[in-house]
Amino acid sequence: MRIALINENSQAAKNAMIYGSLKKVADEKGYTVDNYGMYAAEDEAQLTYVQNGILAAVLLNSGAADFVVTGCGTGEGAMLALNSFPGVICGHVEDALDAFTFAQINDGNAVALPFALKFGWGGDLNLVYIFEKLFSQPFGGGYPPERREPEQRNKKILDEVRKHTLRQDLVEVLKELDPELVKGAFKGEHFKELFFANCKDEKIGAYIKSLLD
Repeated sequence: MRIALINENSQAAKNAMIYGSLKKVADEKGYTVDNYGMYAAEDEAQLTYVQNGILAAVLLNSGAADFVVTGCGTGEGAMLALNSFPGVICGHVEDALDAFTFAQINDGNAVALPFALKFGWGGDLNLVYIFEKLFSQPFGGGYPPERREPEQRNKKILDEVRKHTLRQDLVEVLKELDPELVKGAFKGEHFKELFFANCKDEKIGAYIKSLLD
């Protein structure tokens, strides 16, 4: 699994800590973590939580990432932004139980965490516990086990509903947004080297390249 970490500007100072906690768990699983930043509050490329949604959607829909870990002060804005795009199912996760049940019941491909609200002493440990439970089992297994079949059935129904409510092609969606807002999502220091090395969708890759050129 290739996991992308995205931080917006208000919590950019915590990037190294979040990355360390995530990579610790990912390394144990044999997963790869790509850190898209922001890396520090002073970064030239400033991401808002709305741009987190744009970047996450591009990474997931292009196959450049299999899963996205992101957040903001409360986690709510980032969650809403990510869920505004086709191909993204983002859960709001505050603790290990949230992480486990989201992975097993909702079978999504992104989580948004609160990196300020209730993030006090032991916050780094809470991150490790969250990531341990999030990736503890294959997604979509169901919980409790006896609810597996109806939960998997409901997830398929949700996926079908989203095909109609979020049916627009991602590139067409991006073309309708403020160009500067969109381009700003891809100005991170390491975006080009990470994204273009792992992008599997030629159409999305070509469009992003045209924006950056």
